[in-house]
Amino acid sequence: MSDAHIGGAAVPPVEPVPGSEVAPTVEAAPAETPAASSVPVLCPACGTVNDPDAKYCEECGTQLGDLVEVSTAPEAGETEAVAEQNEATSSTSTPRRACVYCGGSIADDGYCELCGKPAQSERDHWQEAPAAWVGGVCDRGIRHEINEDAMALAADPQPGEFAVLVVCDGVSSTPGSDKASLAAARAATAHLAAGRETDVADGHGDELAQARWSDRMLEAGERSSAAIYEAIGELAARTNPPSCTFAAAVIDGPLVVVGGVGDSRVYWIADSGKSRQLTTDDSWSQEMMAHGMSRQQAESAPQAHSITRWLGADSPDEVPHVVPTYPTGAGWILVCSDGLWNYCSDADDLAELVHRVVGLVGSNPVQVASSLVDWANEQGGQDNITAVLARFDSVVPTPAQPA
Repeated sequence: MSDAHIGGAAVPPVEPVPGSEVAPTVEAAPAETPAASSVPVLCPACGTVNDPDAKYCEECGTQLGDLVEVSTAPEAGETEAVAEQNEATSSTSTPRRACVYCGGSIADDGYCELCGKPAQSERDHWQEAPAAWVGGVCDRGIRHEINEDAMALAADPQPGEFAVLVVCDGVSSTPGSDKASLAAARAATAHLAAGRETDVADGHGDELAQARWSDRMLEAGERSSAAIYEAIGELAARTNPPSCTFAAAVIDGPLVVVGGVGDSRVYWIADSGKSRQLTTDDSWSQEMMAHGMSRQQAESAPQAHSITRWLGADSPDEVPHVVPTYPTGAGWILVCSDGLWNYCSDADDLAELVHRVVGLVGSNPVQVASSLVDWANEQGGQDNITAVLARFDSVVPTPAQPA
């Protein structure tokens, strides 16, 4: 995640201040446990009690996992005293949530009874695959206590036809940025995906596609900012309000339009030929490279991940940089947070990593993204990690000179 905001002067990275993860006390359930469908859902991230059918936490946006009912029936061979003790304690038991790794029940000590791994919320690690050719994985990493990365995807079933990929990385020096990143990613994806309907109505692939999608990308930045304000509420009035980066790609046939604010990135990973970074960072390290410092020096400096632009209430400039392009040949569109590219920044180096992963696990986007996340964790997992991929096989003639 991006470490800090900077204005005129660079500041060193600031360690994150995790939000409270202590769940509030829940009133004792009645002795007769209600059916699973009527059991309120306790958010594992912030402790908010949600409606039984809630899919996401109303307070923090965490995707809610399945709950596992705690059995109150005595096991065969139990003594009467043990049975009475279990019955007495069942009145204070709450439904246990499922382990995100194996589906087992999370015990009171916070570890899975089946696989033994510590409990994680769905926000700590999740994947999305709106179509067979598009997928992504978002992971908390090893070092940080919460996941401030977020992603949101949309895609048509037909490969290469239409897709939206958005990654937002919460700024770790501003508590509550996990809410900002999730709200921004979902708002941007919804707005860009809605543009698909307009595109079809106006005539798919017409000569105004670049301008139309560029305008839509700018609007997506505005929608993301508005969604952040709504999500963080009164936190927007703080001196250091929640904020996030923004990286997005729209694939519309042969055309790819990317937008960015901050230091999350979009790459073109070619199967053969030149791979390249499609976005330009708004960061201290990018400014140093523009003044002649080498990539290695700039990106290894203490201020490397201090960003100069972001989405949030105190942002000096929220307008995304927008670039339309027509990739040639086959390859991948990769949108990622700095939790991945920090270990492999150069486009050619990252392409070599992706090619190696594809050779091992195949071309399923979720499997490739998962392997990239695993690789970043093996390098130390110092940050939250998000990798989103779309398989791109362009066979449509493209303009010689995109605008």
